[in-house]
Amino acid sequence: MGKKEEEEIIRIARKIDKMAQKKNGAGALDLLKELRSIPMTLELLQSTRIGMSVNAIRKQSTDDEVTSLAKSLIKSWKKLLDAEPGGGDKSSEEKRKEQTAPVSPSQGSPEPKEESSSCSNSSSKSEPADVTPNPLVNTFPRAPSTSDSIRLKCREMLTTALQTGDDHIAIGADCDEIGAQIEESIFQEFKNTDMKYKNRVRSRLANLKDVKNPNLRRNVLCGSVTPERMAKMTAEEMASDELKEMRKNLTKEAVRDHQLATTGGTVTDLFTCGKCKGKCCTYTQVQTRSADEPMTTFVFCNTCGNRWKFC
Repeated sequence: MGKKEEEEIIRIARKIDKMAQKKNGAGALDLLKELRSIPMTLELLQSTRIGMSVNAIRKQSTDDEVTSLAKSLIKSWKKLLDAEPGGGDKSSEEKRKEQTAPVSPSQGSPEPKEESSSCSNSSSKSEPADVTPNPLVNTFPRAPSTSDSIRLKCREMLTTALQTGDDHIAIGADCDEIGAQIEESIFQEFKNTDMKYKNRVRSRLANLKDVKNPNLRRNVLCGSVTPERMAKMTAEEMASDELKEMRKNLTKEAVRDHQLATTGGTVTDLFTCGKCKGKCCTYTQVQTRSADEPMTTFVFCNTCGNRWKFC
C-alpha cells in the first residue's frame, strides 16, 4: 500500500513540476484534489518531495482555487510533525508560531495554550497552561529590522538558500527569520557591509544550497546549528560528511606515510641526498620484483624530506 501511494505521488509531482516549469497551471486543480485524497505520511512527504512541487505551482498559478488548495495541503502536511514521537521537530514548528503569530487553541497540541502578550487580542477562549518554554525561542531572539538595501538583499538570498529543496516545509521552519538572524550575526561581527561581510555571506549561501550537503541546511532549519554558529563556521566545519571523511582519510594516509618513512626504516649515513647533500637518511627495503631479484631500497632524507629509490 505504501509503495503504491509513493508511486502515485511521484507521478503527480512530475506533472506538477512540468506545469510549474512551463508556467501553465491548467489541470493543476485536479492533481491537487488527487493529492488531497491520498493519505499522506511524513515518510511519503520526505521521500517524494511533493511539498516542493506543490509550493512551486502555488507560486506560479494565478488561479485562486489552485493557490488556496495548495496552501491548504501544505498546511495539513505541516501538522504531521505534531504526531511524530519525541517531538523533536515539533519544537521548530512551535518556534515559528510563537515568533510570527499567536498560538491558536484550535490547532497544535490538544491542550490550549495562551501567551501572556501575543494572545491578548485573541477572540477565541483559551486557558493558561504550564508549558516548558521552548529553548529555541529563548536562544534565538528575533533579528532587528534594517533598512540597508545590501543587508536586505543578503537576508533575502539567505532565505532562498534555506528554502532549497522542501526540508523547510517538512520541518516547519521560519526561513525568513533564520536568514535574518544569520545575516545579523555576520553584520555584528564586521559592523559594515564591506567585502569581508559579502564574502562571508557568499560562503554561507554556497554551502546552504549545496545539494551534496543537505544535512547542514537541515541542522540549521531544525536548530541543531544556531544562526550565530552558522554565521561563523569555517569551510571545514560546513563541509559535508563525505568530504570530512575524505579529508580525514587523507590526513591519516599522510601521517602513515610519514611514520613509515621516519620510524619504519633504518637510519643510516651510507646514502647522500641529491638535494641537500646531507647524509642523515632512513631507508627501507621492499621486494617489488620477482623473488630471485634483489630488493628495492627506498631512501628518505631526514633533513629535507627528499625521497628516492636506490637500486
